[in-house]
Amino acid sequence: MDFVTIVLGVAIIIFLIWLSNSVYVIKEWERGVVLRLGRMLPEAKGAGLQLVFFPIDKLTRISLRIETLDVPPQDVITRDNVSVKVNAVCYFRVVDANLALSQVQNYLYATSQLAQTTLRSLIGQFELDSILSEREKVNAKLQQILDQDTEPWGIKVTKVEVKQVDIPENMQRAIARQAEAERERRAKVIAAEGEFQASAKLSEAAAVLQKEPTAIQLRYLQTLVEIGVEKNTTVVFPLPVDIISQWMKALEKK
Repeated sequence: MDFVTIVLGVAIIIFLIWLSNSVYVIKEWERGVVLRLGRMLPEAKGAGLQLVFFPIDKLTRISLRIETLDVPPQDVITRDNVSVKVNAVCYFRVVDANLALSQVQNYLYATSQLAQTTLRSLIGQFELDSILSEREKVNAKLQQILDQDTEPWGIKVTKVEVKQVDIPENMQRAIARQAEAERERRAKVIAAEGEFQASAKLSEAAAVLQKEPTAIQLRYLQTLVEIGVEKNTTVVFPLPVDIISQWMKALEKK
């Protein structure tokens, strides 16, 4: 009886050890990739309680949640030969757990290195003005290239964003001078357009006054009324140049 009890106890212990290594609880956002004698099963285990045959089977958990990858600053020379530092953030997720485990040794590290090299090579194809003003275009191009390269690994790149572009100090001063010159150019153009419009209106007013000479007298009276509103001690009576010239001619005849 003692021998049977010992054997039964050992069998129970072995069974419990086997059961603890054979039962897995897969979370909702995970998939379990099973290797049976070194061969991968075509379908990964879904969420819930899953049973595998230890030690024949080996289960590896793969998360399907979106991963956030911070791309460190990269020294890049743009197309117009400007040295800048660019960093970005990449969002991706595993869509095929079997490919993520079988096609690449460490998909996180591989995606990180691929994102860095792609960022350097792509930014070098753009000019500095395009990088600063067409950020959406650069992000879309980065996302397209990374998604295409990581597709054989069972990875889907959902979004790539260029976070910051560090420009050398001398280039910042040059950009500031360029922006200031552009503002001055716009101001001069606006002032010139205002002068042109004002001259056109003055020409129209002169044509009206030429047709109706009495309108000049009314304009004089209106000007005097506007001056009289303020508490002024000096009143200026404007005289037409034609009247002064007639007086000068009369004096010369005398």
